[in-house]
Amino acid sequence: MYAYDVENLNGKVRGALLPGAAHSKTGVLVLGGSSGRVDITRAGLFAQAGAHALALQWFGGPSQSPGICEIPLETFIDATDLLTSRECNRIIVVGTSKGAEAALLASTIDQRIKAVVAISPTSVVWGNIGEGVDGIAWPERSSWSLKGTPLDFIPSDLSWQKEYRDGLISYRSFFEKCLANDVQTNERARIPVELSVAELILVAGGDDALWPSDDFAREIVQSRQAHGKSATLIFDQDAGHRILFPGESTQRSSLHSHGGTDEADAELGQRAWQTIEKLL
Repeated sequence: MYAYDVENLNGKVRGALLPGAAHSKTGVLVLGGSSGRVDITRAGLFAQAGAHALALQWFGGPSQSPGICEIPLETFIDATDLLTSRECNRIIVVGTSKGAEAALLASTIDQRIKAVVAISPTSVVWGNIGEGVDGIAWPERSSWSLKGTPLDFIPSDLSWQKEYRDGLISYRSFFEKCLANDVQTNERARIPVELSVAELILVAGGDDALWPSDDFAREIVQSRQAHGKSATLIFDQDAGHRILFPGESTQRSSLHSHGGTDEADAELGQRAWQTIEKLL
């Protein structure tokens, strides 16, 4: 168990930096999802495997946007700068859910990123979750910006009727409904994964109740193949949104349904970890 605190590391980057093996030149950037959790425990797995690991706080901290609203992609470039300043010349970004969205986008603009592990990913950009730095959450805006310009995104369909699973809201059909509205909007909001020079590893469960990460992952594979590139999909039909690496026991949210089971989520995480170990 790593006892590290989230701190301002260099004036631009907030998080916890866990050292790996003294000789290692690999840096792993760990991005949590919309919960805002700075995943020090997961970063510890990578540090134990020998890599230097940075669990990044990319929203919700001092001087940061309180929500996922027009987050500058430069945030992740700054984090890569920090890792390279510590003599890491091989950068791997591991992101979950909205963190996977960020990881994939960052890899399209920063060629120093050599691999991305996108867990329960999306293939398109979505709108904000919560307030921006201006304290405004609505009207809807993009989750991300680059050089001050918001990225195109899939707008919410407010006619969606809530669906429930195990007493919690299942948002999967919400995202599917939003995607069904406008093909041209979908194309503008697509993450251009063909621009990424990184090795892409996608981890998705067929029982994801939060959003259709399995469909998104397949779309990413198809987009890469259409441009003569590859992506690896690690898939389990029974796993949900919350993928567990060895030793992890991340709590389920009380606000929405994840799908899957603890056993299936852990099984998929174990398979994914075996592939990740080869990266490290």
